[in-house]
Amino acid sequence: MKKLSPSRLTDERFMRVCLRQARRVVGLTTPNPAVGCLIVRRGRIIAEGVTERGGRPHAEAAALQRAGNAARGATAYVSFEPCAHQGQTPPCARALAQAGVARVVVGCLDPYPPVRGRGVAALRAAGVEVCLGVLAQECRRLNEGFLSRVLRGRPFVTLKLAMSADGRIATASGDSRWISSAPARRLVHRMRREHDAVMVGAGTVAKDNPRLTCRIAGGRDPVRVIIDERVALAPWSRIFRLRSDAGAILVTTRRRLSAARKRYGSPMVEVIGLPSVNGRVALSDLMRQLAGRGWCKVLIEGGAHLAARALSEEIVDRVCLFVAPILLGCGLSAVEGLEVLRVKAALRLANFRARRVGSDWLLEGEPVYRARSRPKLTAH
Repeated sequence: MKKLSPSRLTDERFMRVCLRQARRVVGLTTPNPAVGCLIVRRGRIIAEGVTERGGRPHAEAAALQRAGNAARGATAYVSFEPCAHQGQTPPCARALAQAGVARVVVGCLDPYPPVRGRGVAALRAAGVEVCLGVLAQECRRLNEGFLSRVLRGRPFVTLKLAMSADGRIATASGDSRWISSAPARRLVHRMRREHDAVMVGAGTVAKDNPRLTCRIAGGRDPVRVIIDERVALAPWSRIFRLRSDAGAILVTTRRRLSAARKRYGSPMVEVIGLPSVNGRVALSDLMRQLAGRGWCKVLIEGGAHLAARALSEEIVDRVCLFVAPILLGCGLSAVEGLEVLRVKAALRLANFRARRVGSDWLLEGEPVYRARSRPKLTAH
């Protein structure tokens, strides 16, 4: 293992503080990335800042305002490249230079075209020393949703499933409350806060009548996205009648759009129609539309058929499986309709990891998609 210099160790220590700050606002800064900033003088933090709700003000502006004249000659630590363009706020790179900051340590570059290296270039042109790439992987991971939207034109998608040890998400009678433990359910509420939208299929709404809100202090509700091609859900379902700033979106096919608007249309529900294949909404088209709204992260919470469709269409970036230490025997499989004929064709998870959450285990991994052995989706 390569030994790090004392200065590099110091830079990493302060960058970890930036990341801890930014982690507190993940999901609250959309459409902007969540960024942390420190102003450090003689090894002591004199000011801190994070990107505020809605993306403004930026972390650098907040930290510089708190530092005042003490920023002159200091070192600034920023987890994401400072912006260099005039948007709804002035360029942060220029603000850092004008404040007299002597050195800026940047976690990772911002791929957004108006920035993309220009912030670093502007700082260097102003005579500011720049150290780039400190804990870059961690900084990119923190804003994986923003990076996905900018680089791939779609949000980062997480598939979350709560299941028994034998892979069931409900009993034979359809009962699923509660498979996971209370600590696991609290973690799911934090996940909802960090995602711009939570998506479910019509079957989950009909069976569970969920709220899909974020019920933790300081949280925010994700927009609730319901896939309903058959326009068969009860208009009085709780998900359509909740009073929330986030609202709900009913997604159906273009052919059923008029009928869906008549059935579900209300000030609290937006109804959209999308292209379909064999009567099913194309989820990839939906993801592009959600990215166009500035959304960075989408959480799919069920059910089993929607999980299979999302994996089949290769829109899932991370799988989170909450596995409870119970056995249900006959019941609903976690992923229903994904047909794999040979073990070699199985959809594998990279970076597979596990940790305890209450009495449950949380298993996580990133699907590895291979076009030649792509699992088929069976009709249902």
